[in-house]
Amino acid sequence: MKLTKSNPLNQRTRSPVDMTQLGFGGAPLGNLYRTIEDSDAQATLDAAWDAGIRYFDTAPQYGLGRSELRFADALTRFNPDQLTLSTKVGRVLEDCAPEDVTPEAFVDVPQKRIIFDFTYDGIMRSYEDSIARLGSDKIDMLFLHDIDAGSQGQRFEDNNLRELFSQGGYRALSELREAGGVSAIGAGVNTWQICERLLGEADFDGFLLAGRYTLLEQDPLDTFLPLCVKRDVGVILGGPYNSGILATGAIEGARYDYAPASEAILQRVRNLNDVCAAHNTPLIAAALQFPLGHPAVRTVIPGASNPAEVRQNVEIFETPIPSDLWSDLKSQGLIRQDAPLPEEKSVAS
Repeated sequence: MKLTKSNPLNQRTRSPVDMTQLGFGGAPLGNLYRTIEDSDAQATLDAAWDAGIRYFDTAPQYGLGRSELRFADALTRFNPDQLTLSTKVGRVLEDCAPEDVTPEAFVDVPQKRIIFDFTYDGIMRSYEDSIARLGSDKIDMLFLHDIDAGSQGQRFEDNNLRELFSQGGYRALSELREAGGVSAIGAGVNTWQICERLLGEADFDGFLLAGRYTLLEQDPLDTFLPLCVKRDVGVILGGPYNSGILATGAIEGARYDYAPASEAILQRVRNLNDVCAAHNTPLIAAALQFPLGHPAVRTVIPGASNPAEVRQNVEIFETPIPSDLWSDLKSQGLIRQDAPLPEEKSVAS
């Protein structure tokens, strides 16, 4: 079963971080868009563990600490020797007045506000706060969270990078890695360009990249993914459905890259779906498995907010996909000719 295969993030002189190829994204457990009861959150984490998932990702941003606090309960039940856990730094949570709470897309959150801080002190404080919320020093990977421009502009990114490299942020990450506080460092971001920029400046082990290498997007094949292979840097692919459209198909209201999908994207998804249907394969299964064809991509982490969604993710991950489907996608120009393809799974796998 491919799900439980050891899949190192890096294989250099430092100890590699092993992950299952299907991971668990913890954003929904921070009450992303809607409230989830604590008991349901724990049942969801247990379902992931029982299914063989051993890589879990969370972040202070997710519910202003709520996701990490929920992970803390699960960590008391999971075998730490089998678990790989990542969280993120760069967003420090501070107590605040009710009107200053910064929930972003999360609901029913603690009375906290987010302060971006990529300095030495900011990285260390964020790490120590996560340790306290998790109730454990079991953090394998530490990612700089949304250090890129995103919706806040180039000046935001440039300032973050100044803090990282001129005000000690990277030094903090390096010290934690060298002291064994974490095994790997990287960034969790929404653009591949910032990952390539970071690799040009310093030594990173891997990146959690959301939505930028999918059935709809393969631009990282030009320079970024080859650089990752050359440097033995692993990529964890979040958002394999591009904000949902590769899961739902081209339905009314479908979203791509966090916004309503354009007609051009909707038509391309219809074309992708037609090829998948011709091979009796759900589009969502092709979308989840496609990124793993590239040797730099170690893991995909779809989210789940209940045990049924966990079981669905595992079923989708294990769906056999005929090689002719990938060939047809290439021949019709729906994916790039140079895109590496996943190994064909037999029905018995």
